[in-house]
Amino acid sequence: MARFTRKQKVFIFVFVLIASLVLIGAVLLHPIGPHLRATSLLLRFSNQNASGIAASFARHPFKEEDGIAQTPHGPLRYRLYVPQDVKNPGGVVLLHGVHHLGIEDPRMWNLARALAGAGVLVMTPELKDLADYRVTARTIDVIGDSAVALSAQTRRKVGLIGLSFAGGLSLLTAAKPEYAAKVGFVLAIGAHDDMGRVARFFAANTIARPDGTEFTLAAHEYGVLVLAYAHLEDFFSPQDVPAAREALRQWLWEQPDAMKAAAALSPAGQKEFEQLLHHRDLLRQVLLQEITLHKDEMESVSPHGHMAALHAPVYLLHGAGDTVIPASETLWLAKDVPPQYLKTSLVSQALVHVDMGDKVKWQEQWQLVDFMSQVLDATDRLEMVR
Repeated sequence: MARFTRKQKVFIFVFVLIASLVLIGAVLLHPIGPHLRATSLLLRFSNQNASGIAASFARHPFKEEDGIAQTPHGPLRYRLYVPQDVKNPGGVVLLHGVHHLGIEDPRMWNLARALAGAGVLVMTPELKDLADYRVTARTIDVIGDSAVALSAQTRRKVGLIGLSFAGGLSLLTAAKPEYAAKVGFVLAIGAHDDMGRVARFFAANTIARPDGTEFTLAAHEYGVLVLAYAHLEDFFSPQDVPAAREALRQWLWEQPDAMKAAAALSPAGQKEFEQLLHHRDLLRQVLLQEITLHKDEMESVSPHGHMAALHAPVYLLHGAGDTVIPASETLWLAKDVPPQYLKTSLVSQALVHVDMGDKVKWQEQWQLVDFMSQVLDATDRLEMVR
C-alpha cells in the first residue's frame, strides 16, 4: 500500500469528502462535473501517485513530446502534454518561474501532468531568462510566441498560466496587441504587479497594500539574491563580476561548490559576497538604490500601469503566506486589471508561493476547488481563432 505524508492524507480526506458532497449535489441541485474534475486535478498535483475515486475522476491518458518552434524571436524549445482521448482539447501555455530547472522543475511536471490528465493540452516553453534568474521584457515576447505556436496547433485561443514572475509577464503578454487575439484567458499564480515594489520588499522587508497601509514580512533570501544577480556590476568590481556571477549562480542552484567559486573573488569581493548571503541588512541602502538605477527596466516588466489594453479574462491566485512575492501583489493586480475582465481573485492558505500548503481548513480547500473549476471551464470554452 502507498504511504502518504500528513499533508497528502489531509488533502485526500477533504477532497474525498468534497467529492461525496458534490455527488449528492449533482442529484439534488445541478451538475458539478467541473468541481470533481478540479478536485481530481488538485489531488494529482499534490501527489502524482494519488489514487482512489476522487483522484481518478475524468482522468485521461496523455503523452509527452518535445518540440522546437521557429518564431520571429528565434527557436523556441517546448514540451507538450497531449491528452489521448479528448477531441480538440483546450490548450494552455504553462510558464515556469525563476528557477534554473525551468520546464524540468518537478513542480512543473506535476502541474502539467495533472492538467493533461484533466483533459487539457499543455505546452511548457523554455523561458531562458527566467531559468537564468532574470526577469526581462524579452520574455514577454517568448510567452507571446508560445501562445501563437500553440494556437496554431489547436486553432483556438489559448490560456496562459504563469507561475510567480511569469504570472505578471503573462498579463503583459495578453495586453500586447500582437498577441491579444491568441490569448483566451490568463491565470496568474503568485504573480507580481510592480517589480519596483517587490524589489523594495526584498530590501526592506516591508510591503505596501492597496489601501495605503504597509506591513512587515521577512522576505525570502532568494529575492535579494535574484535582485543582485541581475546587476552584479552594481555590487562588484569589473574584475570580480565573472567570478561573482558563477559563485552566485551556483548558490542559487544549491550547488556545493559555490563557496569554492567565491574563493576566486578579491578580498573586497568576498566580503560583498558574504554580505549578500548572510548579512543583507548591511546592504539595504545599496539594494534600495537598485530600484532607482533600474527604474525603467523594472517598469517594463510590471503589469502596474500597463493593463488598460488587456481584453482577456483574468484569474488571480496567491498563497497567503508567500514570502517571495507577497500576496498583497495580487490585491494590487485585482485593482489594476480592468474590472470587466477580472473573473475571480483568491488569496489562499492552501498555497505557499506556487506549492500546495499544509494545515488547510476544508473551507479554504473548497475555495481552491471552486477556483480551479472555473479555470477548467474557461479552458473548455476557449474560442476558435478567426
